[in-house]
Amino acid sequence: MWAEARWPPRQPALGGRSCRAYNPAEEAGVAIVNVPKALRDKLGEEGAEALVQLINLATDQTKADVLVLAGEKYERRLAEEGAKLGNRLAEEGARLDRRVAEEGARFDSRLTEEAARLDHRITEEVAKVDRKLAEEVGKLDRRITEEAAKFDKRLTEEAARLDHRITEEVAKLDRKLAEEVGKLERRITEEAARLDRRITEEVAKLEGSIAGIRTQIADVRADLLRWMFVFWVGQIGALLGILFAFFRR
Repeated sequence: MWAEARWPPRQPALGGRSCRAYNPAEEAGVAIVNVPKALRDKLGEEGAEALVQLINLATDQTKADVLVLAGEKYERRLAEEGAKLGNRLAEEGARLDRRVAEEGARFDSRLTEEAARLDHRITEEVAKVDRKLAEEVGKLDRRITEEAAKFDKRLTEEAARLDHRITEEVAKLDRKLAEEVGKLERRITEEAARLDRRITEEVAKLEGSIAGIRTQIADVRADLLRWMFVFWVGQIGALLGILFAFFRR
């Protein structure tokens, strides 16, 4: 039967309680070595524990050596791969530079060819546009000339028609104006005669009224003279009476 040996051994409990000592190998995931019972009986408890400790130390040293060798190998591999990558990047950079230069040259050549072709195309199109523009301008010039002639003819006809219409309307207006002037003259003559008769009647009435007023004024004047004579006679009589009375005293 196999017995399990642990390193380090369990420590006695403090205060009557059992406790388990901290085991770095267990915390680090190190395998626990099982010592057979017969060997543990021959070696004793301390010998078995020493054997387990030795095996664990050898395992730890082996792992450390393996890790160091793996680290060195990884560093060498990393350096080699870095150098290869640097060389590859340099080669790719040079190749890309050459490709960019070639493509730039091809692009410049293509651009020059396209510019020349477009320049020639633009020259041809401008010449076509100039010819078409000249044709259109000629057509428009002829059309404008024709339309101007039609407009002049139409304007002359309309001017003649309007002149004739204006002459007719002026003649109608002259006749109507003469009729209205004749009506107004007759109306003015009638109104003047009527006003003359009315003025004559009013003047006759005023003359009659003035004669009556003059008669009334003469009558009033006679009455005023009479009453003035009576007033002054009375005054003189009263004054003489006062004087006689004063001198008799």
